[in-house]
Amino acid sequence: MFSRTTEYALRAMALLAYAPDQLTPTPELAERTKVPPNYLAKVLQQLASAGLIVGRRGVGGGYRLTRRAADINLMEIVRSVGELDRIKQCPLGLANHGPNLCPLHKKMDEAAARVIDLFKDTSLSDLVSAPGANKPLCDDVTTARLSISGRGTTIGP
Repeated sequence: MFSRTTEYALRAMALLAYAPDQLTPTPELAERTKVPPNYLAKVLQQLASAGLIVGRRGVGGGYRLTRRAADINLMEIVRSVGELDRIKQCPLGLANHGPNLCPLHKKMDEAAARVIDLFKDTSLSDLVSAPGANKPLCDDVTTARLSISGRGTTIGP
């Protein structure tokens, strides 16, 4: 359902949410999110164009969130790099279907609606502070740091 670009954007934003007030260099982001550096650079440009992150070049540079993690929902991230929309009419262009979707496309539309609602109602803060042993980001460094603290995660002010 989601493109690789969308998953990479979500991973990068989740990592940035763990350290919202500091710049994280692109090479570190790439290594910790397991995203190819050149691909990540393009994703970061899209996120910056959408106003979700801001970057600074040079020594001591990197990227950080432009807003609190609690104020960024996952749907904003998805839409900054791609699309996830409801099906409004037959994707095959069949004239006899029009807005009356066949059973397959109706189910696909229902699935998209549920994902859109879920992602609109989930902030980055919700994602990175979710309880449980499985941290929301596949990153050994962050997982180890959070496990050692044992107190959970506080994101943003």
